[in-house]
Amino acid sequence: MKKIARYAVPFFGVALFAAAMLALHHELQHYSYHQIAAEFRSLPYWRILLAVLLTGLNYTILTCYDLLAFRYLGRAQPYSKIAPASFTAFAFSNNIGMAALSGGSIRLRLYSAQGLSSLDIARIIGFGIATFWLGVLSLGGAVFLLHPPALPAGFSLPFSSLRALGLFMLSAAGLYLGLAVRAKPFSLRGFELNLPRPGLALMQLAVSAVDWAVAAGVLFVLLPSSGSFGYFDLLAVFMLAQVAGLASQVPGGLGVFETIIIVFAGRQTDPAQVMGALLAYRVVYYLLPLLAASAYLALHELPRRAGALLRLAPGLVPQALSIVVFTGGAVLLFSGATPGVHSRLLLLGAFLPLPLLEASHFLASVGGAALLVIARGLQRRLDAAYHAATLLLGAGIVLSVLKGLDVEEALLLSAMLAALYVSRSEFYRKASLLAESFSPGWIAAVLLAVGASVWLGLFSFKHVEYSNSLWWQFEAAHNAPRFLRGSAGATLAVLLFALSRLFRAARPEITSPSAPDLELAAKIAAASGDTSAWLALLGDKEIIFSEKKGAFLMYSVRGRSWVCLGGPVGPEAERRELLWRFAELCDEHGGRPVFYEVPAADLASFADLGMTFLNLGEEGKVPLAGFSLEGGARKALRQTVTKVEKEGFVFEVVPREQVPALLPELRRISDSWLAEKKTREKGFSLGYFSEDYIRYFPCALVKKDGALFAFANIWTGAGEVSVDLMRYVPGSPNGVMDYLFTKLMLWGKEGGYAAFDLGMAPLSGIQVHALSPLGSRLGSFLYRHGENFYNFQGLRSYKEKFDPLWSPRYLASPGGLALPGIIMDVTALVSGGIKGAVSR
Repeated sequence: MKKIARYAVPFFGVALFAAAMLALHHELQHYSYHQIAAEFRSLPYWRILLAVLLTGLNYTILTCYDLLAFRYLGRAQPYSKIAPASFTAFAFSNNIGMAALSGGSIRLRLYSAQGLSSLDIARIIGFGIATFWLGVLSLGGAVFLLHPPALPAGFSLPFSSLRALGLFMLSAAGLYLGLAVRAKPFSLRGFELNLPRPGLALMQLAVSAVDWAVAAGVLFVLLPSSGSFGYFDLLAVFMLAQVAGLASQVPGGLGVFETIIIVFAGRQTDPAQVMGALLAYRVVYYLLPLLAASAYLALHELPRRAGALLRLAPGLVPQALSIVVFTGGAVLLFSGATPGVHSRLLLLGAFLPLPLLEASHFLASVGGAALLVIARGLQRRLDAAYHAATLLLGAGIVLSVLKGLDVEEALLLSAMLAALYVSRSEFYRKASLLAESFSPGWIAAVLLAVGASVWLGLFSFKHVEYSNSLWWQFEAAHNAPRFLRGSAGATLAVLLFALSRLFRAARPEITSPSAPDLELAAKIAAASGDTSAWLALLGDKEIIFSEKKGAFLMYSVRGRSWVCLGGPVGPEAERRELLWRFAELCDEHGGRPVFYEVPAADLASFADLGMTFLNLGEEGKVPLAGFSLEGGARKALRQTVTKVEKEGFVFEVVPREQVPALLPELRRISDSWLAEKKTREKGFSLGYFSEDYIRYFPCALVKKDGALFAFANIWTGAGEVSVDLMRYVPGSPNGVMDYLFTKLMLWGKEGGYAAFDLGMAPLSGIQVHALSPLGSRLGSFLYRHGENFYNFQGLRSYKEKFDPLWSPRYLASPGGLALPGIIMDVTALVSGGIKGAVSR
């Protein structure tokens, strides 16, 4: 079901885009490609200038979304700092889509540099989304109710009239305002949301409504004047087109928006003129702000963050170049689907053999389709994808000239090739492109690009009568047959690739360790100085051993993250070899190596793999040689031990051979403890109650009159002792667990162990200053203010009573743009799934 859901949204967008293209083709059936291009070029300059001015006004209004959001937060921030960040975020989100992600990431980057916390930025993003939809609902509802456009023949909606839709939208907007008047926090499924006060909510409505009204005005001034189709007629159609574009999930509503405008406005004025105005609208309202925002972002980032950008480059370059190469493929496809310049074709025909011209056109289209697919391999850093993309871009440059003297196209592809060539070192993986996973979004993008090029060709040559003989016509000035052959070749190339992936070998499955593997891991863990190595015996992680079987590492896979708990366990020489072997295994299968809770002493080994590090907190170890209950510093512990023992409680350690007989009683205590805490078992880096697991270890018990009240399984290693599960009977006297800890440390000291490992204090010890990375600042913020999620400071304070020595633990990962996804994967693993990450 989850897999179906992943594919449903992008393929719904593809289906809606396809339907829009069919409708657009029908509406423009009496107009040619050349007519529309002529209408675009003939737009009066004064209309274009007025549209540019209105676009500037509209983006200025958009910045007020963030201005109101700061007022909602109660923070004073100069407009001069808000406006550039807000404008840049809106310019990117309007073009890319997925506003919360695209615009949100821009805001996170720019506002965090101004000292805002991640929580405040998230609230700004949420407030902006609410403002956006309040305008859609209020203005759209009003125009649909008061001035609904007449539905063209054959155009059906789930509603008998747009008035019903308008009433529903106004009701939703009224509900929001009503909740704001209520002036009480709004609770939904346990989450509490503070809505803005009524005055601020009304300002949200006003700003967003004016924003949409001015955005419609940009298109209105570009359209030809028509007495029968005024501004309010366009406003109603514009709002309907925007709602349909948002529903399609296609970036910018591309294709869907244009279709609805043509269907409605084309009844009142020349559809070719409307299409020319829509092309100008895309350039003025979308492309120009995007270019301005990109320039601002570059000027803002390069001087101030050159070093940070260099560190991020390994993550940014493959992503950016994959988009560049995908665009290059689309350019070749669209060029092959549109008529060439007649004079250039005649000039070529005079010098080139006709078979060479025909072959150049066909191969350019096939190469364009191949680049769409190969771009995914660049995103995954494949060496073979780099060489193939370089070859195809180079060929595309030559073919662009040979097929129609498309010099502009050749120059664009040359710039793409140069950017790819200088980034050779970023593409090193030897995996096959056939073995790479293609996300639903990427598959949808390929289908959209190929489908759009086919539609563009069919529209451009619709005046040509199609017949079987058309496939075999070869003349320099005949563009339609070349389009047919090129589109067939491109479609066939994509289809063959899809079939080759369908029949490829399956990715190897992650299997649970066998009993002999667990026994070998137990032998290595017992000789190790890291007691957490015993977590391998849970059996919930894959285990791989070094060639000499003297070292192992344990890992689980979540998404693309192959998360190793700690690092390799065993002798240094075998650990280093195993580390590289694991990294190569991840590369082979397209995974990203991640190492969770890595000690500072091992960072050099992980740095050799190109890892970046995120401080997770500190681990506390109590030196047992100096531990005792003597002296004033231990007064509280001494009193606790005395008090508990006076109440009749005793401490006992039973060897592992006696544990199986105790398992039913230990299970009862564990279940009652989980029920009382209203929590569930976790996993991965935390032990859970499993009889097969518990029977491996000696157990510490707290008894009274022969009855068990508390237990903990004991980990021992080379000079170190620790505990994993620590559970007690609900209602036990205060101090029972302190008593258990204290007696265990004294037991470890008597047994000759050097240290007692208290485990992690998450997010503690993270040093923060103005130049700290965002991850460190967020970690420090959660440590200080995250008591709603987890008692970080309380855990540290509890462990401090034993006077441990603290040392940092890190997350080692590829970092860069992948880091948010890696953190989500690790959190899900540690918490036993996404549900466990957001609940107890």
